Amino acid sequence: MPTADARDLQLLDRLKQAHKEIADEIGQRIIGQHEIVDNMVAAILAGGHVLLIGVPGLAKTLLIQTIAETLDLQFSRVQFTPDLMPSDITGTELLEEDHGTGKRSFKFAKGPVFGNIVLADEINRAPPKTQAALLQAMQEHTVTVAGSTYPLPDPFFVLATQNPIEQEGTYHLPEAQLDRFMFELRLGYPTQAEEELIVSSTTGAHTHTMKAVLGVEELREMQKLVRRLPAPPSVVKFAVEMARATRPGEPGATELVKKYVAFGAGPRAGQNLVLGAKARAAMDGRPVPDLDDVRAVAYMVLRHRVVLNFQAEAENMSVEKILGLK
Repeated sequence: MPTADARDLQLLDRLKQAHKEIADEIGQRIIGQHEIVDNMVAAILAGGHVLLIGVPGLAKTLLIQTIAETLDLQFSRVQFTPDLMPSDITGTELLEEDHGTGKRSFKFAKGPVFGNIVLADEINRAPPKTQAALLQAMQEHTVTVAGSTYPLPDPFFVLATQNPIEQEGTYHLPEAQLDRFMFELRLGYPTQAEEELIVSSTTGAHTHTMKAVLGVEELREMQKLVRRLPAPPSVVKFAVEMARATRPGEPGATELVKKYVAFGAGPRAGQNLVLGAKARAAMDGRPVPDLDDVRAVAYMVLRHRVVLNFQAEAENMSVEKILGLK
């Protein structure tokens, strides 16, 4: 009978193999965006939510749906609009009548948030009241309606999209909600060769049927494995120091941070730096994360958690430039 460590090593090998299979399978439908795919898979393995920012036409919605199919997860999509109500996301209570007895009672009808992967499409198009309907779901994986609390499916992820070029009719996400997202990922335009391949492959009759690489139970085991990976004290110290260095009042803050940052990242940033590093190590088949893993996820974890001051906006300074990130 293998020991727990031996079982973990076997599962680590399976995770490394599954990572390659997932990337290959997604690559059958999504051209390019390899780094984005890897980072989204890392966030899912770490149990985190993702904010995906990119201009229209970059297949953000298709990418999220494809990942759900590859992981055999229940996919749910919510198109955020200015008239969207919180109950359109969480669900609502309906008054039903028993035709036999004539007795009336309320029954909860679940909303689209009750899925494994919930695509919050153009999340900044809904007003704050509706955006707030996701806060409890993202943090506690539960929904409270009319005094009753309902658990969400396990695993549960919110993958939200934003269009950076349209500002009319949009509502800026509050910092408290941005902090709930483990990663902020930004999609760029494809290369010319990739774009030619996209146009060629999407204007013909052939369609690729996705196959599931992992099942729900196997994914849960891999998420637990990522949590079990040990983080050396040096990695934890490095992650905490990196997060604290974004705060202008800290001794480790640079002159640029002191000059241009109003508020730095909170403790959740350090947690996500370590979890992201663990997920990257696991995807590589390594049982222990290192400092390079922390550096690799730093820009995705920190840039949406740092609030710039007016001077930074006036001088067109970016978070990446101020923090020296990628």
